[in-house]
Formats: sequence, C-alpha cells, structure tokens
Amino acid sequence: MTYPIEITLHQQSRQLEIAFDDGSRYRLPFEFLRVHSPSAEVRGHGAGQEVLQTGKRDVILLNLEPVGSYALKLVFDDGHDSGLYTWEYLHELGQNQSILWQNYLQQLEAVGKSREPSPHEAAGHKQRGCGHH
Repeated sequence: MTYPIEITLHQQSRQLEIAFDDGSRYRLPFEFLRVHSPSAEVRGHGAGQEVLQTGKRDVILLNLEPVGSYALKLVFDDGHDSGLYTWEYLHELGQNQSILWQNYLQQLEAVGKSREPSPHEAAGHKQRGCGHH
C-alpha cells in the first residue's frame, strides 16, 4: 500500500497533484477526478449500473477533506461530495489516467454526449461560483 507524502491543489490549472511514498507523482485534473468518482452515484451498486458523467469540463474542486488516514473526500462545485477517494484509488487513477481518460472520451462519443456543460448547467455553475446569486 502506498501513502501520499504531498498533496497540492492547483486551482489555476484545475489539478490535484499527489506524490506517493513509492516515488510516484500524479497531476489529476478536477474533471477527471469528478467523472471517476468512487461514489455509488457514479459507479452504481454493481457492474453495468455505472452512470456516465457528462458536462463536467469546467467543474471545480472546492475543498478536500481528509477521512481518517486512508482517504480524501472531494467537494466539487456541482454539488457532488459523496464517495471516498482512498489512497489506493487515487494511486490507481494516477497509474491508469491515460487509459481511463481515453475510455471516458470513447463512452461520451458512443452516446453522443459532451464534456461541455449544457447552457442550464453552465448558468448554474457560474452562479454557484461567484457566491452572490
């Protein structure tokens, strides 16, 4: 089992950088983390029940909260905050980022969906982001 030795939130580039004690270091985009959430809302409760996440290109990671000594809870600006990202899962995401991302893009294309938020989602996204509406 590997453990993080450094975690950095890069708001400008929208990436979570995580360095592990095995020498590996990954920069995981917020969108990538959001669409690969380990939550039941995204993964379902079994094989074939996964819910393809769409329109998440502009999602922002608002906060990360440690959960014990084994995971992070990520809070996104679209309201998603369920699912615990264990150190093991974050390490797997980093190791397999390229393959997982290509699979995700292929899934979107296969169902004619987009990474772009719909106009309704984009309007709500901006309102939540400024905190004045």
